[in-house]
Amino acid sequence: MREVEYFYSAHSAYAYLGSKRLSEICAAHGCALKHYPVALTPVVEASGAQPFPQRSRTHVDYYFGREIERWAEWRGVPIIDHRPTHHDNDYSRANGMILRAPDEARDALAHAVLEAHWRDDADLANPGTLVSIADGIRLDGAALLGEADKLSTRDQLDANTEEAIRRGVLGSPSYFLDGDMFYGQDRLEMLERALETPFAAPGFTNP
Repeated sequence: MREVEYFYSAHSAYAYLGSKRLSEICAAHGCALKHYPVALTPVVEASGAQPFPQRSRTHVDYYFGREIERWAEWRGVPIIDHRPTHHDNDYSRANGMILRAPDEARDALAHAVLEAHWRDDADLANPGTLVSIADGIRLDGAALLGEADKLSTRDQLDANTEEAIRRGVLGSPSYFLDGDMFYGQDRLEMLERALETPFAAPGFTNP
């Protein structure tokens, strides 16, 4: 079975916008999805991109405003009409719960967490909220929260973040198929094409 490696954060707008479509693509092509939830800020900064707080108002309004609106409409994905109230809160527990979810439920929990944040304005740092999200898809939210708080889970999330940096991940979401990276949910159709007909091997070089 072929496998898509999925690097993202639990609060990522663009991961949410592509989440449903990604699952559809993987199901249609009998492809496994391997989740790598990461701490996004160190990944973005390691890539050389400007830290989020230092980006211009023009950039923020376009890329994290208008583009989100248009892609939500294009994908048929419901979103709130503003930046989530608690977007800057710690989302490491949400990442940890996704990481420790049963294999057969991880896709559903990842989508539920992303959806709660971007559709319902959920605070992903609130333990009760996280438990409720997991319970809502018939998982044991309290048990998953306990797993998320374990040192071994935090260590694995750190390892995921380091792996993303090592591979040159540019942001969330990034997908790898056979070692080839597709950055951004706007590359999902290219990912699907690669599952059907592989692209030519890389050959372009920069001086």
